[in-house]
Amino acid sequence: MKHLLVMLLGFSFLPLFAGDRLTGRLSASRSEVIGRNGMVAASQPLAVQVGIDILKKGGSAVDAAIAVNAALGLMEPSGSGIGGDLFAIVWDSRENKLYGLNASGPAPAALSLAYFQENGITRMPEKGPLTWTVPGCVAGWFALHGRFGRLRMGDVLAPAIAYAEQGFPLSELIAFYWQRSLKAFAGYENFQKLYAPGKRVPAKGDVFRNPELAATYRLLARKGRDAFYRGELAEKIVAYSQKVGGFFSRQDLAAYQPEWVEPLSVDYRGYDVWELPPNGQGLAVLQMLRLLSHFDLKAMGHNTAAYLHALVEAKKIVYEDRARFYADPRFAACDYAALISPAYARKRLELFHAERASTSLPAGDPRLAAGDTVYLTVVDKDFNAVSLIQSNYVGFGSGMVPDGLGFCLQDRGALFNLQAGHANSFAPGKRPFHTIIPGFITRAGRPVFSFGVMGGDMQPQGHVQVLCNIIDFAMNLQEAGDAPRFRHAGSSEPDGTVMNDGGTLFLENGVDAESVRELIRRGHRVSRSASEFGGYQGIWIDWERRVLIGASESRKDGCAIGY
Repeated sequence: MKHLLVMLLGFSFLPLFAGDRLTGRLSASRSEVIGRNGMVAASQPLAVQVGIDILKKGGSAVDAAIAVNAALGLMEPSGSGIGGDLFAIVWDSRENKLYGLNASGPAPAALSLAYFQENGITRMPEKGPLTWTVPGCVAGWFALHGRFGRLRMGDVLAPAIAYAEQGFPLSELIAFYWQRSLKAFAGYENFQKLYAPGKRVPAKGDVFRNPELAATYRLLARKGRDAFYRGELAEKIVAYSQKVGGFFSRQDLAAYQPEWVEPLSVDYRGYDVWELPPNGQGLAVLQMLRLLSHFDLKAMGHNTAAYLHALVEAKKIVYEDRARFYADPRFAACDYAALISPAYARKRLELFHAERASTSLPAGDPRLAAGDTVYLTVVDKDFNAVSLIQSNYVGFGSGMVPDGLGFCLQDRGALFNLQAGHANSFAPGKRPFHTIIPGFITRAGRPVFSFGVMGGDMQPQGHVQVLCNIIDFAMNLQEAGDAPRFRHAGSSEPDGTVMNDGGTLFLENGVDAESVRELIRRGHRVSRSASEFGGYQGIWIDWERRVLIGASESRKDGCAIGY
């Protein structure tokens, strides 16, 4: 029940500040995991083991990552699945090169901003067919596999197919989210039939089977990505769309291609931190680190009022830019390199007040320097590394299950802005602002850390907190993930929401009362109530000893396994 208490109360019951009598370090919920020949970290233990098995069969890090993602689409459908999108950062050890993949899909060509205006819809819904964008996950798998895979796709998908046919037992936290979503989608017939078979809500430890998803995976293994975007799966998706009032056409699916992109980076205290460019929100991590490089965070002390104030105010400043500028760059031109430049950071720091919390802030002008989810990471024996994040967006996504296919279609379009002229305003064929972001660190031209933090707009905040824990405070990987977190909510958003009251600062248990009082004195609205503090996994490459060190989120069901 620990996970449920953490989520419901917003508290962490970890012995973080008791101290380790042997080393003097802060205690962690568990030891780091250490291996030599490969490592996998993800949010469901059975899926992690699937990845390890693929590595042992000679698969690459990418083979294992796809296998894990396929298993998670079955085992954690509340956060993932082939009805959603995918982003990945890959280190290829043969080329000594970092690759970025944006496998997010666009809005249907037949749906326009005028449709929403004519029907009096001023804000994107979170459920139903109007939220659909073309699912990019499958195309992402095959793009990654085509460039970095070693095994046949049939071998990669075989473990997930077997689990889908034979069944798997639900883990604790996933079962909770599953049950909650079944209530949220009470009126969705296909959803209820698939995820509550026989009208019975699965609970922790119950064995769940999804033979429809097994058949879908089997078809992908046999016929490739075209089965999804041009073949019989595409036909079924479009037929379902026509039946329920959606706007998908055969052309929407057939025309889709993922995009290889160049990751962006900033230097943070000697480490090169890499994120993908928009339409995701990874740039916010880099902007925040640029601002925070001007502070002596170590001297402030971990989770003191001064430290938390600096991070929260940096977040607020950066999220104003995120709300205004982050969008599909094919539709909204912006000099993203300028947003992460040192000169722009210095200009934005003029908005920072050391003793006062801001209530509203303007977006900057980058010309001055002339956005529920599963995360997984895999490193193989050759130190090829994959940082991969994949999502349906809210819960199970739109709640819409195409007939007989075994998965939900995402509701990622819910993050479009319906205000004409905004960078993220809805347009046919446009990709919405995205929250999911993989992270990566190199040093001296070599990969050292593949990591991510799940949880909507918590993700940039989580990335920064984990990195500060490791780089500024010398925590090990598990301590860095276990340490109490903050989440600031209420910033301006790309969907048109505007911050005018400073938002709310949610704190996990473990931040001392004196710091809380000081934060309140500075004008922060502080809450200990429930919030989503993210879900973290990471793998560190120790080049000196040539070992892999892994950690996983104590707030989730997952684990890291090495061999």
